[in-house]
Amino acid sequence: MIGLLQRVERAHVAVAGEVVAAIDDGLLVLVGVQHGDGQRERNRLLERLLGYRVFPDAAGRMNRSLQDTAGGLLLVPQFTLAADTRKGNRPGFGPAAAPEEGQACFEALVAAARDVHAPVAAGRFGADMQVHLVNDGPVTFWLEVPPATPRA
Repeated sequence: MIGLLQRVERAHVAVAGEVVAAIDDGLLVLVGVQHGDGQRERNRLLERLLGYRVFPDAAGRMNRSLQDTAGGLLLVPQFTLAADTRKGNRPGFGPAAAPEEGQACFEALVAAARDVHAPVAAGRFGADMQVHLVNDGPVTFWLEVPPATPRA
């Protein structure tokens, strides 16, 4: 499971001109689901997203986590993160989970996040979304929890 996290001052997701999810200070996370991702990967990615120290402390050092700041978490499904870009000029999507598998995994991640943190907002799986953000820093990190059983 892949999470591309960005520290934001604010962010929102619109579908067909309607805002469907929004947060103020916190993390916007683009989420990619790979074949073989399951509960173990979801739990570990969520643990890392909530505990990753990307917010400044009093000295300006990145020593505070989303849990420490009680900031917002905006999760946005993005299957293109799982693309194979190692060769050629067109991405291959073989590593990405099938749509049904990806949607179930993403929705389970959102539900788990809402069980342990607030506020949590989410984009719509499979929708044509416009993601608006004010990146703070900019601070952007790629987090990956490889599937326990990699794709053959």
